[in-house]
Amino acid sequence: MDLREVGYDDRDWINLAQDRDRWRAYIFSWTVSCALNLRLKNIMAAVVDQTPTKAETASNMFATPQDPSIPPAVDYSSIRTKTALISPNEKQFDLLQRRLKERLEDGRGETIFDVGVGEDGSESGLKQDEYDASVATLQSLAATLDADCVLLRQRKVEEGVTGQYLVRRRVDQQDFLEIRVAVVGNVDAGKSTLLGVLTHGELDNGRGHARQRLFRHKHEMESGRTSSVGNDILGFDSVGNVVNKPEHGSLDWVKICEKSSKVITFIDLAGHERYLKTTVFGMTGHAPDFGMLMVGANAGIVGMTKEHLGLALALSVPVFVVVTKIDMCPPNVLQDTLRLLVRILKSPGCRKVPVMVKTSDDVVISATNFVSERLCPIFQVSNVTGENLDLLKMFLNLLTTRMISRDDEPAEFQIDDTYSVPGVGTVVSGTTLKGVIRLNDTLLLGPDALGHFIPIAVKSIHRKRMVVREVRGGQTASFALKKIKRSQIRKGMVMVSPAVNPSACWEFEGEILVLHHPTTISSRYQAMVHCGSIRQTASILSMSQECLRTGDKALVHFRFIKHPEYIKAGQRMVFREGRTKAVGNVLRLIPQAHPGAQVSRSKPNKMQSKQSSNCTSQTQQILPPQPAPALPQTVQQLSPVGNPDADSPFEVTADKRENMPQRSGRKSRGRRGGRGRSGTNNTNTSNSTGSKQPLAEQNPVASARNNKV
Repeated sequence: MDLREVGYDDRDWINLAQDRDRWRAYIFSWTVSCALNLRLKNIMAAVVDQTPTKAETASNMFATPQDPSIPPAVDYSSIRTKTALISPNEKQFDLLQRRLKERLEDGRGETIFDVGVGEDGSESGLKQDEYDASVATLQSLAATLDADCVLLRQRKVEEGVTGQYLVRRRVDQQDFLEIRVAVVGNVDAGKSTLLGVLTHGELDNGRGHARQRLFRHKHEMESGRTSSVGNDILGFDSVGNVVNKPEHGSLDWVKICEKSSKVITFIDLAGHERYLKTTVFGMTGHAPDFGMLMVGANAGIVGMTKEHLGLALALSVPVFVVVTKIDMCPPNVLQDTLRLLVRILKSPGCRKVPVMVKTSDDVVISATNFVSERLCPIFQVSNVTGENLDLLKMFLNLLTTRMISRDDEPAEFQIDDTYSVPGVGTVVSGTTLKGVIRLNDTLLLGPDALGHFIPIAVKSIHRKRMVVREVRGGQTASFALKKIKRSQIRKGMVMVSPAVNPSACWEFEGEILVLHHPTTISSRYQAMVHCGSIRQTASILSMSQECLRTGDKALVHFRFIKHPEYIKAGQRMVFREGRTKAVGNVLRLIPQAHPGAQVSRSKPNKMQSKQSSNCTSQTQQILPPQPAPALPQTVQQLSPVGNPDADSPFEVTADKRENMPQRSGRKSRGRRGGRGRSGTNNTNTSNSTGSKQPLAEQNPVASARNNKV
């Protein structure tokens, strides 16, 4: 410190010892002011942060400020005991209400609440009067949140009674919970029949009467086999009752959705091997939450049953099994089918825990642990007698969605089908992957053949044929679009928010596992890639191994053949061609690839190319070689003359008639069978007078052959 600040100059340096007291006073006053400033800062930090200890106060002084949009964590320690519901005070009741509201929001409007079971590790069970008081408190909590409380099961333990209750919000006409279930299995397993019985509430007559209402095409009704992707719905209200009531033999989807708190959408897929492409597209493009594997009790696990099970496991779709036709199957055959089914589910490829569902308690246990654990419930039903159909409906009522989406995320919508509706225009249907799409929103539609995205406006929104104003992540919907033709849209396109800034890619790298291939897979191998709603042929450019066989795993570099696609890293993909099947994940995209590297060449006629090659070789042997004509610079660079085998998108346009042998001995006939005129369209004329050339000049190859002989 410069002493000139306190009144000293150069002359006073000699008398500094005499002014010792003045200097000490200045140091003391400066120290006191620093201490007061530090004390004031500590007091202000304690007031702002409201921290009780000095250590926390000091740490908060240098901590970064918290985001005000993130709410502080709530302490639920006072309501974690099993007796919290018996007689809560006002503070505990508010905490219970807040906790239940959070669980309802996480479960998309429903949750399963345990009564008599604490989260603090204590033994379960309450006395009967305590249990009744806890149930009354739970019902009052549900009523404040506009929800219903339904008993699922109640059991007795050593300490008393416990119970599980389903808490579900009441019906909302604009926003109901949707669960998608893909129905797969071998042909003639009873898939369409079971869906007809579940959705229409009428049992089958044993000859396929219930499935006739589900078929979409005439040939399906005649053959009894599904060949397209069908959709059927089953609605449940807030207390778990089925609301499907056919009117004059048909279902009104709008009325079902208006009365339902949860709607189960069945994706009826084909079981025949010739429709495997359609089945794979239904499993990937429609984004099912669960898979229902149908097995005929009399036929057993045959045909495409293992194929469909392996496809569901490869796509990480939880599967439950339904064994049908138990009324017509002998007991010993049924036991053999179940024994084989259990052995397959326990195999190293599946690693499932099969559970035979026979009571309502089994249903609750299976439904609550279905996604988190490796459980695989097995139902045995009959569409003729209706046996165990109530257990299957109860299980479907307790299923919860697996797709997690937040409303603040940018919207993404994948298209799986297109329509042209008279009076409306172009309509697209698909699944909302994330975000919220509202009426009159402007989204980016693409990619087109060049990889571009165009802005498009949403004119109207329908969910299950019901008009709505918005859709959220995990819900299927149909959009009517403005000022666009149906021919401009294809399956596999997406509609995304402009905030996503989407880009299409031609090439990507994925990690695949070959499930089955008869020989080996090497570079330049082409097969169909299924990734979401994308279905396009892709070629293998390079691999981490020289060749792949059944059971091999490698990193593969793919390239789409026709047009670029919108894909993201982490998506599941299926690589299929005939009986060849491989599954894997998309690891990374390669945006540097451009469509100029993939140019198609026009294929010449097979007979013309063969005759042209033969005639050229003969002419080269007989006639003296002639210098090749000069090519344009661009063509010379892309297709060099010295390398005739080089693949070039361009071909030298030479007159093929010079190398084609002419049919001189047979006169050409006109269109109506008359004789051809020598002066009209005659390719063998040498001048405009129509005089004919000698035979030797018309066909130099033949004349040279004759001279040689």
